[in-house]
Amino acid sequence: MLMALALMLFYIVVCGCLSWYDWRTHILPDRLTCPLLWGGLLFNVFCLPDALSDAVLGAVAGYGFFAGFYWLYRFLRGNEGLGYGDVKLLAALGAWHGWQSLSAIILIASTCGLIIAGLLLWRNPNRHKKTPLPFGPFLVAAGFCVSWLTFTPPVMRLLNSVL
Repeated sequence: MLMALALMLFYIVVCGCLSWYDWRTHILPDRLTCPLLWGGLLFNVFCLPDALSDAVLGAVAGYGFFAGFYWLYRFLRGNEGLGYGDVKLLAALGAWHGWQSLSAIILIASTCGLIIAGLLLWRNPNRHKKTPLPFGPFLVAAGFCVSWLTFTPPVMRLLNSVL
């Protein structure tokens, strides 16, 4: 169960670093998104082995959905509407939380992004509407919102073993 705590701490730290880095630079580096994805799969191997297939499907579905969106938008508009780091981050979140959580993650992240974009435009009406807004921090926040579903079973097992 110590493995579960170490991996959950890893999730929190790497997601926090990704969020901060994306907000400052508009880049989600592979050196953080890839280990996050593998950490999610390892978490499911060691802590939730019954959910491993859901984690693999979550990684594939998260990557596939956002990659499809990325390429379709690029084909239709000729530029990126979503960075490829966001594609990898959603795959990583799918690996941690399973395919069932992807719709909630996308909905929460999109809603938060729209609210913040609206507030930024309201606060500064001269801000250009095409100024990019990093999506990674909103994906991370949404991942934190759904993480209680993923982290509750290992934490409860740990508490039961200690008590």
